[in-house]
Amino acid sequence: MKTLYLECSMGAAGDMLMAALYELLPDQAGFLDTMNRLIPGVTVRPLRTTTCGVAGTRMEVLVRGREEESRDLPCGAGEAPAVPGHSHDHGHSHAHDHGGDHAEHRHASPEDIRALLDSLPVPEQVRSDARAVYARIADAESMAHGVPVTEIHFHEVGALDAVADVTGVCLAMHLLRPDSVQVSSIRLGTGQVRCAHGVMPVPAPATARLLEGLPCYGGDIPGELCTPTGAALLAHFGGAFGPMPVLRLEKTGYGLGKKEFPAANCVRAFWGEQGDPAQADIAELVSNIDDMTAEALSFAARRLMEEGALDVSVSPLTMKKGRAGALLTVLCRSADQDRMAQAVLRETTTNGVRARLCKKYILTPSVRTAETAFGPIRVKCADGEGIHREKPEYDDVAAAANAAGRPFQQVWEEIAAELRGSSR
Repeated sequence: MKTLYLECSMGAAGDMLMAALYELLPDQAGFLDTMNRLIPGVTVRPLRTTTCGVAGTRMEVLVRGREEESRDLPCGAGEAPAVPGHSHDHGHSHAHDHGGDHAEHRHASPEDIRALLDSLPVPEQVRSDARAVYARIADAESMAHGVPVTEIHFHEVGALDAVADVTGVCLAMHLLRPDSVQVSSIRLGTGQVRCAHGVMPVPAPATARLLEGLPCYGGDIPGELCTPTGAALLAHFGGAFGPMPVLRLEKTGYGLGKKEFPAANCVRAFWGEQGDPAQADIAELVSNIDDMTAEALSFAARRLMEEGALDVSVSPLTMKKGRAGALLTVLCRSADQDRMAQAVLRETTTNGVRARLCKKYILTPSVRTAETAFGPIRVKCADGEGIHREKPEYDDVAAAANAAGRPFQQVWEEIAAELRGSSR
């Protein structure tokens, strides 16, 4: 079972969580390309830096070329929306201890945020998760300040850079598709914080509402370590909270905050296999289809992969009365069986889906980078039971073939030969 464990010993903010998950992604360039096409004028840029001697990534979000400092303040409850086209300088002296001093923002209602999220060119699951995170924030602010949700007007939490933070975490989670997300106890910080309503205790009232039911502690570091956005993301994605489970650790990501503290200001994301990696329970969903074109089936298969399928295959089939048909087989995690069966019914013309649980014996996957005559090439490896297999990553070989102006197959065979030679 693929498990993501988030260590929040210095709290969490949206940008820190996005940066930690970014370090785990196999296709970081693809993630950044998607993020930088989401919202006009908003650019996401990873910066390699250090905190207390620990190297990691700080995710910089630029809005029209400017980095917005105070993203994670509680929203302004019960205030009138700003006049369109008019900016307000709220003059926050602290805002969010992972960030900086102050920034100008327009007000935005929950309906404004939802409309923006609905328009983003990302898979529906990403939009759904982002909407749910913002709904948590709006509900918490409503309860904390004693006003209806309809009267909530977001300041920093509703700014474009914060929308990018939330969407980035939701997109990274969608790409990683962990079977389980587990979170440590969450450090909150101590003291007070100046925000839109004046001086408030740490954690801010909305943050405390968001973390109800979750294990938290203050610690001895003054400042707001866990922000509303970070709290909402942890509450939404966290399936279990407590000590780190036993993992066959594969990768670790470090998401750094901007401000310096006596301790390393980071969220750590641990990625690994929990339980016996050679025995995984999966669901197999099968349908016989005789009234869809090859193009329509191809489109449906792509949509099913976006929904979280582990694999989708289509095989020719002879049905009753000699009709030509297709056998659609979808593999998914057992926990996703019901959701994926509904997706098959929605995306295809079938009237029924057969489902069964299977035990899958697998080799442990890993990725390494090999230096070749065409430059660095990622290599997919599989190991277990005395077996070792490896092959070049298609995307890297395709890029190398394009750069060299040579046929893909020739480049693939030369790289494969180099790998065989180095292994000997």
